[in-house]
Amino acid sequence: MPWSVALPQAIFAHPLVSVVTPITTGSLIGYHTNRKGRTKQIYHSLKKPPLYPPTWLFPCAWTALYGMMGFAIHHATVSGTIATMDSSTIVQDWAVKSQTLYISQLALNHLWMPLFFMLRKPAWALADILLLGGNVAALMHIWWKHDRVAFWLMTPYAAWLGFATYLNAGVGVLNQWTIREGQKKEE
Repeated sequence: MPWSVALPQAIFAHPLVSVVTPITTGSLIGYHTNRKGRTKQIYHSLKKPPLYPPTWLFPCAWTALYGMMGFAIHHATVSGTIATMDSSTIVQDWAVKSQTLYISQLALNHLWMPLFFMLRKPAWALADILLLGGNVAALMHIWWKHDRVAFWLMTPYAAWLGFATYLNAGVGVLNQWTIREGQKKEE
C-alpha cells in the first residue's frame, strides 16, 4: 500500500480511522499539556482580549474541528484514488500533496498548545499559528480545485484558526508577550 510523506494510505482511506486519529492525537496533546491543571491556571491568570470564549468551549470546538478535518482528508483521499483495470489503485498527485499538507498542518496544530502553555511562549505560538494558517490555506487551495466537499469541511477550521490567531496575538500584547506561572490578572 502506498504511503504519503508520513502515514500509510490505509489511514486516510478508512473514514473512522481518519476521523478518530486527529481527535485522539489532539486529545493526547491536550491531556499531556494539562495533566497537572496548569493550562486552566495559566488561562485564568491571563489578561484576555474581547470575545475570549469560556474554557469549556475549547475542547468541544476542537473535537468537532478535528473530526471534520479527519473526514475531509478521508474524502480527499477517496476522491483522489483511481481504481485500475488490474484491481490496483493509484492515488493522484494532488491527493498525495494534500495528505502531506494535512500531516504538516496537524503537526503545527499539535505544537501550538505546548508552545503557549508549557513553554509559555506566546510569540512562538503566534509564529506557529501563522505557519499553520498558511499551511491550511495551501491545503484548501488544492481542495478547492479538486474536492469541494473536503474544502467546505475545512472552512470552520480555517475560521477558528483566524479567531485563534486574534486571541493569541491579543493575549501576547496584553501580557507583554510573557506568561508567568501564577501571574495575576490586572483588571
